[in-house]
Amino acid sequence: MVATQEAIDLAKVAARAAEEKSASTITGLDLSDHMPLTDVFLIVSADNERQVQSIVDAVQEAVLEQLGIKPLRKEGDGPGRWVLIDFGDIVLHAQHDEERDFYDLERLWRDCPHLDLGVTGTADADR
Repeated sequence: MVATQEAIDLAKVAARAAEEKSASTITGLDLSDHMPLTDVFLIVSADNERQVQSIVDAVQEAVLEQLGIKPLRKEGDGPGRWVLIDFGDIVLHAQHDEERDFYDLERLWRDCPHLDLGVTGTADADR
């Protein structure tokens, strides 16, 4: 099974919004074969709490404006170290770079294929 086109389109809109706010990393993982609750994890990070919150705000605004989709739930909106937004088809993990390195969701979900979302995080640009 592969993530639905709607989920991929939603992830691309969210990833572009994160890229515009200079996310350090942007990774899309297709979880459709591994998790029945969502198709895509979009993992983005930034080097400070203010930037994490800026990314979260930009993603919510872009998804609502372009696709008319509001989040189903939002967790961790306090200090901006790790904010999770559930859009149904995708779940956004916006993390401080330190949390991203420590929890390493990409490693935990390493069996899931990476999605080409057409964007690059600033830390990924040198690779």
